[in-house]
Amino acid sequence: MSDNDTPETETDGGTGIVPPDDETPTWSERKERTQGLSRLTYEYFERARREDQDLRQESSYVERDVLGFPAWPHEMIRNLALTSFFVGMIVFLSATLPPEMMPPANSSSTPAVILPDWYLYWSFGLLKLGPLNPDLALLGGKSLMADRTYGVLANLVVVGAITIVPFLNKGAARRPVEQPFWASVGVFGVIFAFTVAVLSVKNLVPMDSHLLFDLTFLLPFVGGFIAYAILKSMREGYMFTLNRRYYRLRPPK
Repeated sequence: MSDNDTPETETDGGTGIVPPDDETPTWSERKERTQGLSRLTYEYFERARREDQDLRQESSYVERDVLGFPAWPHEMIRNLALTSFFVGMIVFLSATLPPEMMPPANSSSTPAVILPDWYLYWSFGLLKLGPLNPDLALLGGKSLMADRTYGVLANLVVVGAITIVPFLNKGAARRPVEQPFWASVGVFGVIFAFTVAVLSVKNLVPMDSHLLFDLTFLLPFVGGFIAYAILKSMREGYMFTLNRRYYRLRPPK
């Protein structure tokens, strides 16, 4: 090569495919290329291999042998067996325990108990938080808002709290043991959804209504505290250290 010739792109291992990061072509330059899809695919996997190799060299994780199985036939046969089992159980239950055919609905009469679908019981239970609606002396002992309005506001607060949680917790944890606090918050929410759903059908529950109302808010705190204590005690140990070192191999972008 003469002195006037421009040097070729620095390569990785002599392949002549992957340029260094500071010489990565722009989008317009990529569009002007005439190389085929196979060459671009090879470039992508070659760059991914190099980044993975750099992460392994920088990490203190000791690589272990991992036994893998091909998707066919091992994984496909296993998934087919599991799917066939559950489909067979559904068919068996539907044949042995057919649903009872109720009489047709009478539009001229109102049923004694009106309930939404079961997956909306938690929202229906929030409409029955009338005892928490404060009475103000300035209003002559009357409530500031109607119980129905208070229940709708409670739904907005709960849904808003669930929506804002992902924006508050931006950690890189992948398992509950890595962040016991947020895991206990999740346990609190699951238990509260169940207890407030039971509160929505309190007329059908053989329990004192006042006791049921107290348990609706007590059990979530107890369950969240127990979950936090258990996960906190599991933070020190072999498995936690091993998982933390393993996931350090591929940190989040």
